[in-house]
Amino acid sequence: MRNELPGTTAELLQADWSTFEPEYRDLAAQTLAAENVAGWLSRWSRASELVAELYNRLYVATTVNTADAEAEKRYQHFTEQIYPQASEADQGLKEKLIASGLCPPGFEIPLRNYRAEADLYRAENLPLISEEFQLSNEYFKITGAQTVTWEGKETTLQQLNPVAEDPDRQRREAAWRLSIERQLADREALNALWQKLLDLRLRMAANTGRDYRAFRTQQLLRFDYTPADCHKFHQAIEETVVPAAQRIYERRRRLLGVDRLRPWDVSVDPYGRPALHPFQDVAGLKRGVSAIFHHVDPVLGGYFDSMVSEELLDLDNRKNKGPGGYCNGFDAVRKPFIFMNAVGTHDDVQTLLHEGGHAFHVFESAHLPYHAQLSVPMEFAEVASMGMELLAGPYLAHDYGGFYTPQEAARARASHLEGILLFWPYMAVVDAFQHWVYENPSQAMQPNACDAAWGDLWGRFMPGVDWSGFEDAMLTGWHRKLHIFEVPFYYVEYGLAQLGAVQVWRNALEDQAGAVARYRQALSLGGTVTLPQLYAAAGARLAFDAPMLRDAVQLLEEKMAGFEALAEGA
Repeated sequence: MRNELPGTTAELLQADWSTFEPEYRDLAAQTLAAENVAGWLSRWSRASELVAELYNRLYVATTVNTADAEAEKRYQHFTEQIYPQASEADQGLKEKLIASGLCPPGFEIPLRNYRAEADLYRAENLPLISEEFQLSNEYFKITGAQTVTWEGKETTLQQLNPVAEDPDRQRREAAWRLSIERQLADREALNALWQKLLDLRLRMAANTGRDYRAFRTQQLLRFDYTPADCHKFHQAIEETVVPAAQRIYERRRRLLGVDRLRPWDVSVDPYGRPALHPFQDVAGLKRGVSAIFHHVDPVLGGYFDSMVSEELLDLDNRKNKGPGGYCNGFDAVRKPFIFMNAVGTHDDVQTLLHEGGHAFHVFESAHLPYHAQLSVPMEFAEVASMGMELLAGPYLAHDYGGFYTPQEAARARASHLEGILLFWPYMAVVDAFQHWVYENPSQAMQPNACDAAWGDLWGRFMPGVDWSGFEDAMLTGWHRKLHIFEVPFYYVEYGLAQLGAVQVWRNALEDQAGAVARYRQALSLGGTVTLPQLYAAAGARLAFDAPMLRDAVQLLEEKMAGFEALAEGA
């Protein structure tokens, strides 16, 4: 008699490895043949998606309240007691399927991935991976506890963000200084955490006979591009985007009437207009974004409304909540969960539109029968999110149930396009820094060397803002990029996907409905085709070259100028 797997979320949250072990043991004992492989794979999929959902729910619990000791204890138990056992069991089943020579329809890409993972798998790395989970969670504990006293009130650093848009330059500077001083207070703690993480990662790679970059490239299943392509992309950004970014900064400096653009000058409206205040509370944020999604596509709007009704959103900022935002998939129920830190800014609207794109990926691919088919390359997963930001742009105004007057909506769209242009150079800094780290691991063990490398790259890709007097803040910028600590090498995906999203948007400028239909079709493929094929399905091309970037820059600058003119009533 087969062991019963958890049937409800409550049962799942009480599960231990003993809950899953009998099912894995039975699957390992079965003989595979053409007539039973589909059923066998379905059973394995159910077990693995339950384990994945348990992990994701426990992870969510540690981020919604970083001070929850019980949540941290349960998460630690999973990483130490369940994850290693499940990984070892999954690996055995992957090897069993590979050895069988069988391939159920639609499983070609997962099998390709399994072969790469089997080649990388080492049992001695399982406890190291568990340790990495714990160390990565320490980053959230350190940064999640960062608060300051601002105008007599304890405030999280995220809650201080709106002050960056205040027309009062002295107030902006005061808030920026306060925030950066608090972040620098954790410099030594983050340096010590970094050294532990780097040492751990180097040991994991060494256990496979690889350097860490080669190890991570294979672990990330990057079959369609190489580190050399990443460097090509960096060079293309330096050639085509950095000059555009400099034009943006110089124009901003002139409009602000300052002799030097400083770090506290980059978010304020250069025309002196007050910051956009799209909503008063989280309920207003949900209402507006729901209306926007319904205009993009009624089915997508329905997906979002179901998340609201099923409480699959945690949007407000508060003390002891982890930083940033994410969309996590609850794989067994095929539902997404969105986490973010809303404080009332337009960035919050953009974040929810972005994470909504990820959520739609979960919904659109939910029909796929096997858990492994849900694994989508991040380079395309981010097209889903960044593409949605652009596809939603036409519906930001009150006329569509959104947040703004037509002039405010145009201003928001111009700011969004400007942000895309300014993002690519920053992305290049982050990605090039990580290549430097893992090309020079002995140097990178010294935080001062990391500071210097970050500073060199900042000078190469980010000219236009004067950081004089705040060199320590600039040099430690890598401390404030959680991906470097949490998910190494996961950042170039954003740059590649942004270029893909701009291509989707270019199509939408000619045929919005057609572009949305292709977008949804591409999302529905999940991980069943290659990365270039996913881009093609969405009407785009995976690209690293200067000509493609140059065309994107030209389109973005042209449309940005038009939106700015509309915002100013020209």
